[in-house]
Amino acid sequence: MQLVSERREHEVKPVTVKSRTGAAGGPSRAAQSAACYPILMQAARPVLVNRAPVLTLWATVVAERLGYPPETALTLGRFVAGSSARAKARRLGMVEETEETTERRRKRREAQGGLETVRLLGREIPVVRAADGRLRAAEDGKPASSRSVAGYLARAFGDRQDEVRAAMEELAASMPREELNRTGFQLYEHFRPSVPEGVKGWGAKAELRLDRIRWAAGYP
Repeated sequence: MQLVSERREHEVKPVTVKSRTGAAGGPSRAAQSAACYPILMQAARPVLVNRAPVLTLWATVVAERLGYPPETALTLGRFVAGSSARAKARRLGMVEETEETTERRRKRREAQGGLETVRLLGREIPVVRAADGRLRAAEDGKPASSRSVAGYLARAFGDRQDEVRAAMEELAASMPREELNRTGFQLYEHFRPSVPEGVKGWGAKAELRLDRIRWAAGYP
């Protein structure tokens, strides 16, 4: 009996070594954070882009939230951005009110006269039906191309488009549709890229921060 007791006293007890796994054997919280760090950094990294495609995509997302199909929404979004750009160009004196532009505007009004309109972000947009029976924004009385708008956005945002769209969709879903359509342009003014004032900022690229998009709903 004495030999058994001595042997037990000299047995080496197993030592518990703390590893980087959690209680259930999975990765620890620290390990999970380390693994997610590159993804979080990618999401937090601003997107370098100018304002026009940002407004185009945002207006498209708002239109979809209002119930318009993607093909319609893309053309409506492009119309909103285009009308805003033209208004800014006139305000900055970059577009002269020549007889030629006046005549072109007169012909556009005639072509769009009597067309159905939809209201989006403070703009009355003339629309016509395309071959698929769905509405498109009108360009000289004809349906605008949704494919060209999609290509324009893809070139502008590159591989970050899905991230930007997801942030915009999250913002759009956070408020009632009527309020979104009424205040949507002011929300855009809050999160849009900051560029120099005046002609110097025309077409300039700047940082679009995704966190500002997501937090814009709380902006007074």
